[in-house]
Amino acid sequence: SRVRALWQGITTDNADAALPAFFPITAYRQVKAISNPDGDYNSRLIPAYREDVRTLFGRLGAQAAGAQLLGVDVPENATWVPPGDEYNKGSYWRVYGATLRWSTPDGRTGTFPITSMISWRGEWYVVHLGPIR
Repeated sequence: SRVRALWQGITTDNADAALPAFFPITAYRQVKAISNPDGDYNSRLIPAYREDVRTLFGRLGAQAAGAQLLGVDVPENATWVPPGDEYNKGSYWRVYGATLRWSTPDGRTGTFPITSMISWRGEWYVVHLGPIR
């Protein structure tokens, strides 16, 4: 359901629709050992995610509304990130380099990157859709 929400957000240029796929703020507060996790989440992570959704919508072009999600490819080699790494106080599984595969009604096919995903309580969430900023 989260991947479908992400795809809907991309194909409609609606980052709010894609938010269910994004790492929850409640988890971010518990994981990060920074002075203001809410500020970082709301001023850095969410704006970057919104920008990335818009960029991917633009790459689909005029065919965005009819574009179909063909699948998601996630590397099998997740990395355990212990406390102290990546400014965190909690640990989690992370994977880099997942991709969304798609096609458009005019026959184009392609992939979009999911740069970084984190597993939280057994569920995977996007943290960085595009470049890590």
